[in-house]
Amino acid sequence: MSPLDISLADLIARLDEELPDANELDRISEARLRAQTLSDLGDQLIDHYVSKAKRTGASWTEIGDAIGVSKQAAQQRHTPAPFERFTNLNRHSIVLAQEAARTHKHDFIGTEHILLGLLGEPRGLAYEVLVAKTESEQRVRDAIEEAMPPAGEKALRGHIAFRPESKEAIEQAHRAAADLGHDWIGTEHTLLGLIRTEKSPAARILRNLGFAPKELHKTVKTEIAKRLAARDK
Repeated sequence: MSPLDISLADLIARLDEELPDANELDRISEARLRAQTLSDLGDQLIDHYVSKAKRTGASWTEIGDAIGVSKQAAQQRHTPAPFERFTNLNRHSIVLAQEAARTHKHDFIGTEHILLGLLGEPRGLAYEVLVAKTESEQRVRDAIEEAMPPAGEKALRGHIAFRPESKEAIEQAHRAAADLGHDWIGTEHTLLGLIRTEKSPAARILRNLGFAPKELHKTVKTEIAKRLAARDK
């Protein structure tokens, strides 16, 4: 039994169940994509505990020893990144965005992939806001797919770079959180970041679906207040 109680047999059975008509080569490609996603989640798991260790005063030498690498390697690989204050749900949405780029065989992560990642995390507030406004998850998904560039010839391995407008959207998510006085960056802040990046594909998709920056900001602020009030009862 693995530490996560997930066996290789479980992973094989799920892939075979979800792709019953795929040939073995297609299953290899899908298995590689899923392996990369698991690797990305593993890296984020380590980052989470590295961040907690740093806050309690651990040195990079101690952290490197715990990971099994040098001080320099630990510092290079786990220095606070743009996603440090992202919630777990929001980090997962970024992983889903990367997976969406691989699935579409794109060599970049665009704002459209990030928006699709938000739609893939139904526990996030961004998902609730998107569906509440449009009254249909499928409507949002169709709008994103329609705006997607043509698929590439083959899926990339390893790191996929963010497009400049995606980096801007992530920066705008940080600013949106700051504007609202929040010390975390959730899926709702990323949604605000996307619509604030006005010339991006995601912003165009959102506008076409009836969203406006000021109205979306107000909606997010109201919904967060409701959640915080419910939690405090």
